[in-house]
Amino acid sequence: IEEHMQEMIDRETLMIDVAGEVVGQVNGLAVYPVADYLFGKPSRITASTAMGRAGIINIEREAEMSGSTHNKGVLILSGYLREKYARDKPLSMSASIAFEQSYGGVDGDSASSTEIYALLSSLSGVPLRQDIAVTGSVNQKGEIQAIGGVNQKNEGFYDCCRKIGLTGHQGVLIPQSNVKDLMLRKDVVKAVKNKKYHIYAVKTIDEGIEISTGKKAGEKQPEGSYLKGAINFLVNEKLKEFAEGLKAFAEKKELLNHERL
Repeated sequence: IEEHMQEMIDRETLMIDVAGEVVGQVNGLAVYPVADYLFGKPSRITASTAMGRAGIINIEREAEMSGSTHNKGVLILSGYLREKYARDKPLSMSASIAFEQSYGGVDGDSASSTEIYALLSSLSGVPLRQDIAVTGSVNQKGEIQAIGGVNQKNEGFYDCCRKIGLTGHQGVLIPQSNVKDLMLRKDVVKAVKNKKYHIYAVKTIDEGIEISTGKKAGEKQPEGSYLKGAINFLVNEKLKEFAEGLKAFAEKKELLNHERL
């Protein structure tokens, strides 16, 4: 099964990019259990955002393909966004998150940080590197938490990159707390030593988004705003635009209804 999935990726039947940059799209890392054997493969995760009041729509849940732990992970994303950006305005956003070409169901919260990166990219308009795959759970404070199967996930993405050709820029983002669990194959270790493949250990969403985009995340300034031009600034401005746009739309609709009366 592992070889068959890799063949589908090689033939582009399963769509995985390991080069370039795309807005609102990131490679997540999943572990597949077959009897007592585990292997990892990347999975494309996409996010779409717009003005509205629906919040974050988990497409897997709507299609009844999402487990309870994954549902919890998506709900935590809303808590993170409210904590980070909605202290001074309502969170007026409709967003959808999907695991593309996933037909067997999704569970676990190890993709929650991956989903946040896709959302932040969609909101800010800043593209994410496709030569970096991501794994890591997240809490409402934006801290990256440990996950299972870190070795299989690393090796799965490495195999995808190796088949296409290592560029020296490809790699994975993992939680800092998982570094002690790393026990990789010798060929992966050699590639890391030779700087053909990279493993980035991060503690926070801000650290991860900087590596994934090449732009500063931006610390919150004393007056409450973010560093101009940084990712957090762009996201905050877009959410402010959504809130003001929704308010203006509601007022216009109310005025039209009043004129009809």
